[in-house]
Amino acid sequence: MTTSPIASRLPPKLRRAFEGLGVGAAQFGNMGKVTSAEECLAAVDCAWELGLRFYDTAPHYGLGLSERRLGQALKGRSPDDVVISTKVGRLLEPNPAPRGSDEANGFLVADELIRRRDYTAEGVRQSLEASLARLDMASVDILWIHDPEEPTDRFEEALEGAVPELERLREQGKIAAWGVGSKDAGMLKRFVDQARPDLIMLAGRYTLLEQEQAGLMDACLERQVGVVAVGVFNSGLLARDEPPADAWYEYGPAPEAMLQRARDLAAVARAHGVSLPAAALAFPWRHPAVVNVMAGMRSPEQVKRNHGLSVRSIPEAFWSELRERDLLMAER
Repeated sequence: MTTSPIASRLPPKLRRAFEGLGVGAAQFGNMGKVTSAEECLAAVDCAWELGLRFYDTAPHYGLGLSERRLGQALKGRSPDDVVISTKVGRLLEPNPAPRGSDEANGFLVADELIRRRDYTAEGVRQSLEASLARLDMASVDILWIHDPEEPTDRFEEALEGAVPELERLREQGKIAAWGVGSKDAGMLKRFVDQARPDLIMLAGRYTLLEQEQAGLMDACLERQVGVVAVGVFNSGLLARDEPPADAWYEYGPAPEAMLQRARDLAAVARAHGVSLPAAALAFPWRHPAVVNVMAGMRSPEQVKRNHGLSVRSIPEAFWSELRERDLLMAER
């Protein structure tokens, strides 16, 4: 891990929490499979023991279940010692026609609620109030504008509504920072160019497997916007030392070209005695705009594994060979 020069702009509490691996709590909302409340509590206990202090959630994750579970897991711990982020842009409302499950959206929970897109100032206020109630907390540290590109472009609505409200909340000291989270590098660059976010959360687009080509990372460095890199395993394609034939990428079966690229990376890693997932966690830190790397975790075993991988040393010769083989576009 390295310390980004951008981190010096951030409040001390955020800087301290960002030094360790971030804990993504989407899986606390039964993303992809059912996870017990006990397992979530144990995962946070384990992360806390290992010194991890940055936790991220969202109303979207399990229709509020992730927020409720994270709040329960952190109860009794001093707010001064933890950084919590959640998201705005999806308000939860009663579902007038439930079918029994939210599996179509990726979460194995009852669909008693539905998501309504709202990137207005009022939507931000309503979303924050509801999130605080689910978390059972008085405040959060960071608010993210969540996926403003899905399913349609809501950039203008967010720029005119959510952004001024988030600026106001930060100026009033109700949040420490705000940002935008998305897997769309082009959309994030529009915010960096036209607004003044403190942070962006970039999902899957600045990884060992692929590096965004929209100029986003350079723009973040120029404008001193910190990058939290998430999705660094690219939906699991880089999560094992040997990518299997049935590996996933972007929430579906990996295309042959991506699978082959992952296997090429794995071959170089093997030659240098490097764990591929450890390299995947280490890579984003090499960019000076990156202030944190986050991984999703649903159990103590995943927490221990990811933390252990995150502190491994990667020899410079490994990165050099990737560049020589044209497998590291960002460092050519």
